[in-house]
Amino acid sequence: MREPVRRELDDGVLLLTLNRAEKKNAFDDPQWDALRDALDEGRQDDRVACVVVTGAGGNFSAGQDLTAFAGDAPEREDGKPNGYFGCMDALFAFDKPLLAAATGVGVGIGITFLFTCDIVYVGEGVRLRLPFVSLGLVPEAASSYTLQAAIGTQRAAELFYTAEWIDAARAVEVGIAARAFPDEELLPATLEKAHQIARWPVSALRATKQTLMQSHAAAVKAALATEDAGMRKQAGSPANIEAIRAFLEKREPDFRKLHSSD
Repeated sequence: MREPVRRELDDGVLLLTLNRAEKKNAFDDPQWDALRDALDEGRQDDRVACVVVTGAGGNFSAGQDLTAFAGDAPEREDGKPNGYFGCMDALFAFDKPLLAAATGVGVGIGITFLFTCDIVYVGEGVRLRLPFVSLGLVPEAASSYTLQAAIGTQRAAELFYTAEWIDAARAVEVGIAARAFPDEELLPATLEKAHQIARWPVSALRATKQTLMQSHAAAVKAALATEDAGMRKQAGSPANIEAIRAFLEKREPDFRKLHSSD
């Protein structure tokens, strides 16, 4: 059986590969849970000094798989939170250096995940998008805070409100990514940087990340709560239903007819 997230540990660097290439690594519940487990185990494993996350098949992630989305995920047998919420718990608890190597498509969680990473490198062919307003929704993964913290309020607002595509040059320019590489050089370059980081004591890396995270902890927690409330309000709204129908029917959504009911 294929693993939703592949794991490869090499000399202190744990490479996690989102592994639904046929769906452009869009997230379904098994992939959410697999990433959560991989992050939890990487955090607890003293052999792991640094984690790199990438995507299979030339894409990072197309976001939530709308064809697989069916509301709240069933409870796990081990009692842990699962799906998106469980993965967020693991992501924001992860206290070691976290790097991303993103190329191809990065939409929704495929870009908001990047804002939670310590260092992001992108391929020159990357295409990123924050699609939430176009889906009648609000931001996720604390991105309403993390993006503003990284690139400033006006630039973040422009990207959220327009839902426009972001190429590699702009991702580096605004501060979403540290550097861009030719697509074929991206993963080797990211792993090289990860191995440079993994030379140092895990205890020092962990303590350093904790100092970096501490000043953001309260804001991240507040953002997650505000986003959850907004998402619950907007999910299933006329605009959200129209957006999902349009996606499944492969057409442009028509929001104008909804203005009187919004």
